[in-house]
Formats: sequence, C-alpha cells, structure tokens
Amino acid sequence: MPVPPHLKSFWNEFAQACGETDESRYYDICVFGDSEALADELALLVLRGVKRATAGSLWSYEDQGMRVPKPGDLSIVTDGSGHPLCVIETRSVATVPYDEVTAEFAAAEGEGDGSLAFWREAHRQYFQRECAKAGRQFHEHMLLACERFAVVYPSPPRAAPEN
Repeated sequence: MPVPPHLKSFWNEFAQACGETDESRYYDICVFGDSEALADELALLVLRGVKRATAGSLWSYEDQGMRVPKPGDLSIVTDGSGHPLCVIETRSVATVPYDEVTAEFAAAEGEGDGSLAFWREAHRQYFQRECAKAGRQFHEHMLLACERFAVVYPSPPRAAPEN
C-alpha cells in the first residue's frame, strides 16, 4: 500500500531523519480506537511510551481487504483529526482468542489501569461496537491479531503560534 498523499511529507521527513529508503515497508495509517476522542487519548499513550501494543479482530482485517501486520511493517500514527504524530514499527504479532489475551499483553497496551480486567471490559465494549457495525456477533473466542510495536520516529514538535 502506498503512503497516502496527505501523509507523504511526514513520511519523507521520517525517511530523511531515519535513512529509511524502503517505502514498501509502509503498512497503514494507525488511528487507535473508534472515535476522535479515543484516538487522541490512545495516540498520546503511544507518544508517552505507555502504549506499546494493540489488538484487532482478524475478521476486521479481512473485511477491510488488509493483511494482518507483520514484523518490520511501518505505520503512521495519527490523532483523531488525522494529523501525523509518529511512525511505529511492528515488532511481533500473535493470533490469540480474545479470552486468552494475557495480563502481560494488556499491560503492554497501556490503557486504563493496565490490568487484564480493564483490558477485557474496554475491549469487549470496543469489539461489540465494531461487530455491531459490521453485522457480526462478538464472542469470547474471536481471534485477535495482538501486535507489539515500537515508536521509531516521533513527530517533530509543532511551532508555537505567533502572537
């Protein structure tokens, strides 16, 4: 998938700063969550180094015609308004049923209090919303792509507006 035109200049900044010449490693735009507010909240956790993992349903990737991410993939994280914030690199991906996600993975997702109980409740709600939109039914054994990533390029700070 090519880098979208509206993110090309950000990708070029990343490529120049990091010496990245292989645009074929570009995977996707990463907008965490399903609302602007949630995307902003989760992107901030990524920038702070708290959120180092994410999970998506396998059928969602299939429905979107996308492959599951693989190690070495690069994605541009945006806020809820679509502004690029950083580039992340996929480090590992494991296919895991929802009800077998571990406390360690939940802590790596960095959301809420970092507990498995919080992860299960927040993600149950998220996947129920996602399933409802797609005419699917959430179930405890649905397969997830549990991805671990690292920030490899933070966005340069934005210039403060002049007064």
